[in-house]
Amino acid sequence: MEYEILYQPSYSLLKVSLQRGETISAESGAMVSMSSGIKIETRMKGGLMGALKRKVLGGESFFVNTFKADDAGEVTLAPSLPGDLSAINMKGQTIYTQSGAYIASSPGIEVDTKWGGAKTFLSREGFFLLKISGTGKVFLSSYGAIHEINLIDGQKYIVDTGHMVAFDESVGYSVKKVGGLKSTFFSGEGLVCELTGPGKIMIQTRSEDAFLSWLIPQLPTKKGD
Repeated sequence: MEYEILYQPSYSLLKVSLQRGETISAESGAMVSMSSGIKIETRMKGGLMGALKRKVLGGESFFVNTFKADDAGEVTLAPSLPGDLSAINMKGQTIYTQSGAYIASSPGIEVDTKWGGAKTFLSREGFFLLKISGTGKVFLSSYGAIHEINLIDGQKYIVDTGHMVAFDESVGYSVKKVGGLKSTFFSGEGLVCELTGPGKIMIQTRSEDAFLSWLIPQLPTKKGD
């Protein structure tokens, strides 16, 4: 399997070239186009209970599409929001991602959910994060561009919950308020992730929540509302 990420970072498109017999799995709705020799199979990944767990707890699609090349060809994939794509070469490790970041993966990659601890109840990700592990390629998306930060052992870093994309299993994770109650309500911020190294974190330069907070007041309303 070969791949190329086009049009970064604003409107990224993932082009995957498959040889005969090769496969790639992707989130339902991520496909943009494919060659005539590519066959698509839609199934509940991990069976009914596994699919329900990913949908209800992880916020992911109930179904996963698997693309298999009967003849050599290509598949193009894209996220629902404008932004970047990143390819991670997994070698038996585990990463955690925000809901919606997972786009596609090669065989050998497992996607599950993980209890994030009671403090994540108020975070954007809720109680659960996506747990991605195995050996192979995984492709993640973001809203806006992806910015990577490498933390040394013991180094702490603060990220707004709406800007998180992913972090290594070795990175500690907790959620806290920005300052006191007053600053939480009036600073324009809210809850943040405190991450502790060592390991790599990935953040996105735009926030869906911030965009919606700007957009919704601009929408027209009925007279008298």
